[in-house]
Amino acid sequence: MTTQPRIALIGECMIELQHRADGSLHQSFGGDTLNAAVYLRRELGDLGSVDYVTALGDDSFSDAMCAQWQAEGLGLGRVQRLPGRLPGLYCIQTDANGERKFLYWRNEAAVRDCFTTAAAEPILAALPGYDVVYFSGITLAVLGVVGRERLLQTLVETRRRGGKVVFDNNYRPRLWADVATAREAYRRVLAEVDIALLTEDDERGLFGYEDSEQVFAAYPSIAEVVLKRGADACLIRCAGERFAVPALKVETVVDTTAAGDSFSAAYLASRLKGGSPAEAALAGHRLASRVIQVPGALIPR
Repeated sequence: MTTQPRIALIGECMIELQHRADGSLHQSFGGDTLNAAVYLRRELGDLGSVDYVTALGDDSFSDAMCAQWQAEGLGLGRVQRLPGRLPGLYCIQTDANGERKFLYWRNEAAVRDCFTTAAAEPILAALPGYDVVYFSGITLAVLGVVGRERLLQTLVETRRRGGKVVFDNNYRPRLWADVATAREAYRRVLAEVDIALLTEDDERGLFGYEDSEQVFAAYPSIAEVVLKRGADACLIRCAGERFAVPALKVETVVDTTAAGDSFSAAYLASRLKGGSPAEAALAGHRLASRVIQVPGALIPR
């Protein structure tokens, strides 16, 4: 990897509403790959560039998103602004244990046309030139059939040129027409992945794997597999070795939103800076443990 890696994260950011205990709503922005992009930018510091790849509308919320991303140091050169369109919206409701429920309004979100517009052509042509291309299962779902095909072509070309492909599985059943469609899409892209950041519960929900052994056995060709298991130790297979890295204990969990995204970001940042997989996992646990003690997806800098 270069000493100043160029990283592109592909996905969707939405308007986030946090439902407070007093019935009020706090508005911010969030989305799995956007959360990862922000935390990756913070963790990397000046040791690389992070661009976000998405499509937004031409509305005031989209303006505010771009302003926030710019303030976080993200590159906006791959963000499309589609006239008359809007971003998606979601509401987070959390229970007494910090577990969350999401309500979504995203069917008409601009990101669904991210890879189908004329403006997408130069973006798609540029992506294989990045050192790292990062996306998630949610990216797969919201891009649609045509977008997924174009993404797959991009991943193949990225690896052909020597770039690395990083995938966070984030499986959300409601975003897919059926489980068979989701399985096919996942299997096709997983064949082009170098680092797989997998949540065990999502693997169980999508493929029916019963334990970590089945998950690892399913991906013999992926060089680096990280299995996230919430408060339990994460499991890693890399360079022929298997090992566990315990999570950090947190006394009070406020909100688990973006726990996995922040782990993935800190893990990748550490690896890009030369850290071992074990060191990277510890960095991931460290950041995630801070994130879950604060409401919302993005904690203050």
